Amino acid sequence: MRVETVRVIAAREYLARIRTKGFWIATVGLPVLMAAVLVLPALLLTQTTSAHKMVIVDTTGGIGAELAARLSDSPELRRVTEKLEETLEGVDTAAIERKLQGFVPILEPPSLDLPGQRAELDRRVLAGEIDAWVWISEQGLAEDRIEYHAESVSNFVTQERLARAASSTIRSLRLVAAGLDPEEIERLGRSIDLTTLRVTAEGSREEQAATGVVLAYVLFFLLYIAILVYGQQVMLGVIEEKSSRIVEVIVATTRPTELMMGKLLGICCVALTQLAIWLGTIVVLTLPGVVARMRWLSDQFDVPTLAPSLIVHFFAFFVLGFVLFSSFYGSVGAAFNNIQEAQQFASVGAIFAVAPMLLFWMVLNDPDSMLSVVSSLIPFFTPLLMLLRLAVKTPPWWQVALGYLLTILVTGAMIWVAGRVYRVGILMYGKKPSLPEIWRWIRYA
Repeated sequence: MRVETVRVIAAREYLARIRTKGFWIATVGLPVLMAAVLVLPALLLTQTTSAHKMVIVDTTGGIGAELAARLSDSPELRRVTEKLEETLEGVDTAAIERKLQGFVPILEPPSLDLPGQRAELDRRVLAGEIDAWVWISEQGLAEDRIEYHAESVSNFVTQERLARAASSTIRSLRLVAAGLDPEEIERLGRSIDLTTLRVTAEGSREEQAATGVVLAYVLFFLLYIAILVYGQQVMLGVIEEKSSRIVEVIVATTRPTELMMGKLLGICCVALTQLAIWLGTIVVLTLPGVVARMRWLSDQFDVPTLAPSLIVHFFAFFVLGFVLFSSFYGSVGAAFNNIQEAQQFASVGAIFAVAPMLLFWMVLNDPDSMLSVVSSLIPFFTPLLMLLRLAVKTPPWWQVALGYLLTILVTGAMIWVAGRVYRVGILMYGKKPSLPEIWRWIRYA
């Protein structure tokens, strides 16, 4: 095999693809989307008005005033503004607090004509004077419910906040009526937070469960999409050259194996370029300074950080997975005459790519189980599942080494098989080849 010929073909494949608009749209689009996920909530926070003007009618006479007071003084609102003051300098937190105000409760006494009052409240809702009205009655409390009337009842977040405030208010009043201290009951029944710390060779560090899941999810699906998409590109490129008869001119001066290796190397470099840009964006967005200014967006979630060793494993497993699947897809493209025929056979390879997705949650929940260990050592599953295990918990070194070794051996065998199929199939036209025919190509090529 002539290295210079492979290099020239790889350079042509690389340059032809990175110069397309589609490549840069996809490359830039994902980082923009990632940045929007982190930054857009902060922007919307200062622009969104969510005040809910609501009339409260309490026919019992002992709950409405307390409920209105609780809705006006929201603990959630106080936590958000406190975070804002701690992490953002020069921000008008008072203005943001006004915009974040969840409810504008209006307490109205019950009239002598209750049906007429209810009809009048409905009219005010339809006229846009108020957003909703709440009806508290003795019968409703006996059934542990209050009524919420609005033109649209799809605002489940608002309803959930209202239900929590109403439950807390009614529970406190019932405890007082029973001669108990609501604050003492609240203190005794306070839930316990679970602080999770990940143990590593460098020492224990606090890491929330959601952080590890998000990191594993992002890396897993980036790798899955890259392997599948670029593997398909190899197949489509081979079919295009074969159907247009360009390949007949190329093989006059180039060996089929050199053509296949050059195509694999060029498209692999395209994928690595795109992945490097994507991971670089992740690293930038997770720098301590950026994280510190955005942490106030959620109390239950920290932006994950990428360890250098995990980045190395990510690219190593991508190269192995890409070559493994692309060799298969390249041989399929060489063996068949059009996309329709090739896709039917290529679905066999897609099964091996999709199978790790079915095991995703089982491996994520218990990365050291027998199922996780065995499945991550199956060469067709190793690039995805071993990376997933590395993202959540570092496996024993011998399992990682064995995964690499088995995948390299199977990838080498796949390249050998693909080279033989490619050598014969690239110049074969006419009828669709059968599996026995492809087997003869592998044996005698």
